[in-house]
Amino acid sequence: MRLSPLNQRRWRNFKANRRAYWSLWIFLLLYGITLCAELIANDRPLLVKYNGEYYTPFLKFYSEQTFGGDLRTEAKYSAVEVQCLIASAGSLDCWDDPEGILAEVTEKDTALGEPVNAGWIIAPIIPYRFDTIVDTGGVAPGPPSRQNWLGTDDTSRDILARVIYGFRLSVSFALVVTLLTSIIGIIAGAVQGYFGGLTDLIFQRVIELWGSMPSLYVIIIVTAFWEKSVLLLVILMVIFGWTSLVGVVRAEFLRARNFEYVRAARALGVGDIQIMFRHMLPNAMVATLTMLPFIITGTIGSLAMLDYLGFGLPSSAPSLGQLSRQAQGNLQAPWLAWTAFFTFAVMLSLLVFIFEGIRDAFDPRKTFR
Repeated sequence: MRLSPLNQRRWRNFKANRRAYWSLWIFLLLYGITLCAELIANDRPLLVKYNGEYYTPFLKFYSEQTFGGDLRTEAKYSAVEVQCLIASAGSLDCWDDPEGILAEVTEKDTALGEPVNAGWIIAPIIPYRFDTIVDTGGVAPGPPSRQNWLGTDDTSRDILARVIYGFRLSVSFALVVTLLTSIIGIIAGAVQGYFGGLTDLIFQRVIELWGSMPSLYVIIIVTAFWEKSVLLLVILMVIFGWTSLVGVVRAEFLRARNFEYVRAARALGVGDIQIMFRHMLPNAMVATLTMLPFIITGTIGSLAMLDYLGFGLPSSAPSLGQLSRQAQGNLQAPWLAWTAFFTFAVMLSLLVFIFEGIRDAFDPRKTFR
């Protein structure tokens, strides 16, 4: 698909802003990695070969009986007994001395130069999910080690796995909330600014009353009574955040409603909706994009604050705000605080740089060489 000359100029201006351009690629790389979190950090193998058949445990449930065990519960792939069963195709008694039998099978495999064992396991780079309890010998939070690169938190969960899942959750949450609030806010501001008069007056009084409500306390009260969930928090954030763009869009539409091209479009019989969103809205995009970085970063900060206070996402969710709360309660474990700080700093800085470049790219008064 070929871009229009206007969009080509915007893309050239964006690329000329080197800080925004490289921030975009770094952010896309990090976000793309976190979107594949199940393939990178997981306590279930990616692929298992057993008796000539292939299994994908990270996608499907397999009981221990599938691999020759006795239990109907899900196989614990980190257990030596299960690994021995898979390696020996269930033909050996792996419950007496599983480590010795597994070592013997591996030794035979190396000596003969050909696969004696009938099965193998391909595990992710990080063998833990965000909710996996790590055995660190009773020390929690545990310091960084070869087993846990960023250490463990106060419930003995791997911090790096929680950061990967938490980064994805925070960014996805902020993007969804920003998209919904922007749609509602742009429509409301466009209606106010375009029609003006009594419509603008009524909308302004409603927004003043709505904005005077203590949104943080209302969210805390609602989440205290209702079961915590991501959907509930998204709805509450959108309900109290849609007014953030109304004032900016309203001012741009009030300024442009009497321009000559708008009068000409009305004289030609063009409908109000087409004039608002096809002709006037592109001129208001610069001011709108100026506010988007603050909305996204504010949403991420609000989510972290609510999680820090204990009124955000469920306690089982991989929240970066919970990591900050644990850092405060465990001053003897500085790796918690450093991880939370650098994660938020990198995430928010990249987003701000990207949207600065987008804002300048849409500004017709700025041209970069």
